[in-house]
Amino acid sequence: MRDTQTFVNTLRSVGELAEIEVPVSTDLELAEIHRRVIAANGPALLFKNPVSGSGQRYDFPVATNLFGTAKRVDIGFGRRPTEFVKSAVELATQMMPPTLGKLWGARDIFLQGAKIGMKRVGRPPVLDVIQETPNLSSIPMIKSWPMDGGSFVTLPLVYTEHPETGVHNLGMYRVQRHSECTTGMHWQIGKGGGFHAHAAAQLGETLPVTVFIGGPPALILSAIAPLPENVPELMLASLLVGERLRMGDGPVGPYPVVADAEFALIGHVKPNEVAPEGPFGDHYGYYSLKHDYPVFHVDAIAHRKGAIYPATVVGKPRQEDVVIGDYLQELLSPLFPIVMPTVLDLWTYGETGYHALASARV
Repeated sequence: MRDTQTFVNTLRSVGELAEIEVPVSTDLELAEIHRRVIAANGPALLFKNPVSGSGQRYDFPVATNLFGTAKRVDIGFGRRPTEFVKSAVELATQMMPPTLGKLWGARDIFLQGAKIGMKRVGRPPVLDVIQETPNLSSIPMIKSWPMDGGSFVTLPLVYTEHPETGVHNLGMYRVQRHSECTTGMHWQIGKGGGFHAHAAAQLGETLPVTVFIGGPPALILSAIAPLPENVPELMLASLLVGERLRMGDGPVGPYPVVADAEFALIGHVKPNEVAPEGPFGDHYGYYSLKHDYPVFHVDAIAHRKGAIYPATVVGKPRQEDVVIGDYLQELLSPLFPIVMPTVLDLWTYGETGYHALASARV
């Protein structure tokens, strides 16, 4: 699936999409509908007439629950990525010592690997419309829980580059709208974006930042994948898409843009500038409380014509994020025996946020 619109259209064609024509408020109402549908193992949702809490009509429909079942995850990614990882692992373990026969037998893997990477396109769809005077209130960000500190982008794809090495990071760090042109940036020092922000602050430099929303579903998976530091997430996205990831030159700032994203918020974070962010109803069914986090200044907003705004809602498991997490584990599990040879199988649990409990078969 190259972009969000292709994915939504595919779900519509196979009866996995419910389209809501009546106005639905992005202030709590939309999230509550989403949660009830998730609990009923229901379809993906396309809210075609979202409105703000004050009744303002948005120009962009909101899509949620896109990955709420294993069936839709399979539609989004297919079986090819999983089979490719398994085959690559088998190749790594059986190739030594290499022979001409082994190399010839693995030719399909090498051909698939040759498609991984990035390519430049001249007219990126994400730059169809550019707001040079950014207005974040035009985007239907949602408020999910009553005590939330405001409206959030809940599927943000935050792109940064290390200020000295240029190595990129794509991470998912929640984004709370503060004003028409600023948001919070929920960076933690242990995350890739947080490392880049810290390095820029140490140099006394402003860090360019681009927040993508939507695009190939593979971007979402790559942003949350627990890849080692300095392993580029865009390469994993390319592997999942099955072709070179389409990129284009950005309208402002030094970074390229993902050509098939729905939105691109392009801006910067100043060194050592923070503001209160939160509370936020979090993944475990509790609120993470208000704390100071960096401020993201949006210099321009770009979006596709007819853009769809994808969102999710988190809370007490099981939610949509657990379905994505389970698929990610299945995708990466063939790699475990390579880095831990005595571990035959490993599983972590969405009910603990995947961080706090693991079972290993050794």
